[in-house]
Amino acid sequence: MSEIADVLTAIESLSAKGERMALATIVAVRGSTYRRPGARLLVPEEGAPIGNISGGCLEGDVTDMARLVMREGTARLAGWDLTADDDAVWGLGLGCNGAIEVFIEPAERAAEVAGALRVALDEERPICLVTVIESEAPGLVAPGARLVVRPEGHVEGSLGHADVDAEATIAARELLAAERSEIRILVHGVRAFVEILEPPLRLLICGAGHDSIPLVASASAIGWRPVVVDDRPAFLTHDRYPGAHAFVALAGPEDVAAEAPADPRTFAVVMTHNYLRDRDYLRGLLKTDVGYIAMLGPAARTQRLLMDLDEEGIALSDEDRARIHGPAGLDLGAEGPEEIAQAIVAQIVAVRHGRSGGHLRERPGPIHDRPRPGTEAR
Repeated sequence: MSEIADVLTAIESLSAKGERMALATIVAVRGSTYRRPGARLLVPEEGAPIGNISGGCLEGDVTDMARLVMREGTARLAGWDLTADDDAVWGLGLGCNGAIEVFIEPAERAAEVAGALRVALDEERPICLVTVIESEAPGLVAPGARLVVRPEGHVEGSLGHADVDAEATIAARELLAAERSEIRILVHGVRAFVEILEPPLRLLICGAGHDSIPLVASASAIGWRPVVVDDRPAFLTHDRYPGAHAFVALAGPEDVAAEAPADPRTFAVVMTHNYLRDRDYLRGLLKTDVGYIAMLGPAARTQRLLMDLDEEGIALSDEDRARIHGPAGLDLGAEGPEEIAQAIVAQIVAVRHGRSGGHLRERPGPIHDRPRPGTEAR
């Protein structure tokens, strides 16, 4: 999310100055591509582009197209098909072998995207952005038209026709629930990119010990929002944790459920190194909706914690046990706080995407999940 935040900041800065720009967004892919739908590249009239859509293969071509969009003031859908013979593709120095569609829009439309992104960031809730990328009746519904659908169902904007808006809203609500983005074909031959804009992941770190410092730094570096929780206020400072998004000072670990931000999109790590404190944190977190609870320390320690809770009469469901990960992190052979932080961050990425965290060379299928039929690049 840090890359998107950089793009957002640049859009807002350029808009405030009245400078021209164009925003390129990947809307569909097919085959092997470096980035997935939703990746963005902002091209200012002056200066270097911000963001990344292909790892360098296509940025030059997209930048040239973006400058044309700036001059014309009209959005364009552009496609690149790199699924040629392997020797031809690799001989051109290209880093992938797939097809990609990129929607490029001028400054005023880029500002609309920035507004939607800002809502997702500030409210820490996903929203859906529906953007028309092609239309068989441009006089009825024009490319670049968009509407925003919030999780509670509120709709802002219009695609230009009531029937299209209604179908787009249904698709937006469906994909908000599924937490995925894809191309949808709507009525009147309208092809739209239904994109879920997600807020940064919230990482709830229970325990402000020395080894939580690199975990906060690692999470912050990739755009997550780490929140440090402890009952020792003197430890909760930006001098100690310059990358922390927020701090929560508790009267005691047992107050974590009532005082700390915790919802299904929150990932929690318990790391106080104190058995009784860890037990209180775990007991409290099990009362919340957090989908991931990592416990630092050996497996036997976590099992003992669970036995203690059982003896207290706290019944754990299969779902409760599934969200507890102890020991925390992937099996990387990590040694020391910095490496352990990387192992925990890697496990969270894997859990978030429903992956096991194994070696990619041993994965039998493609690296990325395939888009549904009809939603991939043409």
